[in-house]
Amino acid sequence: MDTRTLGATNITVTRIGLGLAAIGRPGYINLGRDADLGSERSVDTMRARAHELLDAAWAAGIRYLDAARSYGLAESFLASWLEARAIPPDSVVVGSKWGYTYTAAWVVGAEVNEVKDHTLPTLRRQLVESRSLLGPWLRLYQIHSATLESGVLRDAAVLAALAEQRRGGLAIGMSVSGPRQRETIRRALEVRVDGVCPFDAVQATWNVLEPSAGPALREAYEAGLGVIVKEALANGRLVVDGGAPEAAPARAELDRIAGRRSAAGTERLMVGRDAVAIAAALAQPWANVVLSGAVTPSQVRSNTAALDLELGGDELGALGALATPAVAYWHERSTLEWR
Repeated sequence: MDTRTLGATNITVTRIGLGLAAIGRPGYINLGRDADLGSERSVDTMRARAHELLDAAWAAGIRYLDAARSYGLAESFLASWLEARAIPPDSVVVGSKWGYTYTAAWVVGAEVNEVKDHTLPTLRRQLVESRSLLGPWLRLYQIHSATLESGVLRDAAVLAALAEQRRGGLAIGMSVSGPRQRETIRRALEVRVDGVCPFDAVQATWNVLEPSAGPALREAYEAGLGVIVKEALANGRLVVDGGAPEAAPARAELDRIAGRRSAAGTERLMVGRDAVAIAAALAQPWANVVLSGAVTPSQVRSNTAALDLELGGDELGALGALATPAVAYWHERSTLEWR
């Protein structure tokens, strides 16, 4: 699989990475997940599913793996797979995140699934927890969903602690979410600790429905930060029929492009909506990594078909016309059920 250097770091990442948000806990917001996983969601079953998924990702050439403290047992599942498969630390890049604590106690439909806390004590506690599990494989540590409102980008103590970790060799990044992604990224680019920006990477939602962070991501890329794209499939809204009616026109356009590409492909190449949507993200010149949020091996294979698609200008133009207002997009996302 093609690779890129993550910003100004010496970290090499594959163009597609695997995000573990949907496989490390029994409940999550992605549409279609019930059909993908079924009703059996015990820890042992989910661990086995995670290992099977990681095996498929490895076979597909994926070498960037993305987790978080709040993704249930995702770090634990990932660590046990790395150890069981004897994956050398220098052959894979693992990124994780701090700032949310998982609180659902392995219950689907819990009233509260995670609690946000961007304070220094949480950073210190969760960094120890992540390192105890991921050890030498952990290369990138990110603030989980930094926002202007959380104040983390103004917290001198947190920023100093992150800068200290960066000087020690751990790459530091942040993920963003919500309708103010663009402003948050730009604020992060202004942060200085001892005259230096403490961030090596930024992870943001970008997809054909919600591309508003694009200009700021380009600025981050030009400033030397690595860029990781998450939610390229809009939590399933771009690929799953029967839900998210507001995304139906986008699904129809993705189908049109996918059908045309499949018909023209050599050896009857079959291309799905997911591959077209991911290819649109890969086409952004500032995107180092685009995350797959797959939960089954077949979805990994379907997602990575995007690597064989080079969308034309007319296709990218048609997909660009699908953008919705950021506020409306994030409102719809907030209504998705954990299940």
